[in-house]
Amino acid sequence: MKLPKHPEYRENLWLALEIGNSRLHWALFIGEALECVWDTDHLPKFVIQQMAQCRTLDDLPTEIFPFSKLSGKQREIIAETSSYLPIFVASVVPKQTALWQNYPHIRVITLDQVPLKGMYPTLGIDRALALWGAGKTWGFPMLVIDAGTALTFTGADANQCLVGGAIMPGIGLQFATLGQKTGQLPLVETNNFTLPPRFALNTQEAIQSGVIYTLLAGIKDFIEAWWSLFPKGKIAIKGGDRTLLINYLQALYPEIAECLIIEPNLIFWGMQKIVTENGE
Repeated sequence: MKLPKHPEYRENLWLALEIGNSRLHWALFIGEALECVWDTDHLPKFVIQQMAQCRTLDDLPTEIFPFSKLSGKQREIIAETSSYLPIFVASVVPKQTALWQNYPHIRVITLDQVPLKGMYPTLGIDRALALWGAGKTWGFPMLVIDAGTALTFTGADANQCLVGGAIMPGIGLQFATLGQKTGQLPLVETNNFTLPPRFALNTQEAIQSGVIYTLLAGIKDFIEAWWSLFPKGKIAIKGGDRTLLINYLQALYPEIAECLIIEPNLIFWGMQKIVTENGE
């Protein structure tokens, strides 16, 4: 299904917005080129209403759009654009999506607009777009690992048909759950790229060992299962914990780590493919 034609869309300039559970993730495209990405907090309704009056990026407050990210050439292109800003949205938070419904220059990308075959109705739009962006950029078969709040695996075969996937708690969520749902275990966080001892002699390292080694073993198992189905299948990884997990994989399973395509902006690439291929 094609996206509705946007009356104010210009080939030169458009915004992509991914509405996540805790943050808004933005991207600026000029033509088909991804120029810059940034994050903001969820915006209150009155700010969205103010944005509806903005005709260019120059009209946006700096807390919404960080002009410091732009090069001189990018600023020149933006200065020449006088139409209202079209925003293409992918959201996993219905309440947040509803706040944007009255923004006059918005198009929400829904699951039926992603050309993957064999999708089920409750597949997350974020997973579908990331898989589509990865597959269209590097080729199918493609498995996408999203190392975010949840750790997800989503794959499609050479015919661009959904094979399926899996969802489990991400590394931070596992640490938080043990700390919040038990009476004696501490809340543990890890920003350390060094693997903990596997057989620990204190509680904090024991938690780190249990979570990290089990998580890495699970990732390895899913990747090996993927390669057993598709020996030449590609694997891309995204998400906020990607660097942490890649460092762990490099230490434990270097032959797997070196095969991963690292690209944090897969969802935006999926949106770009849909917007541009539908002649928006």
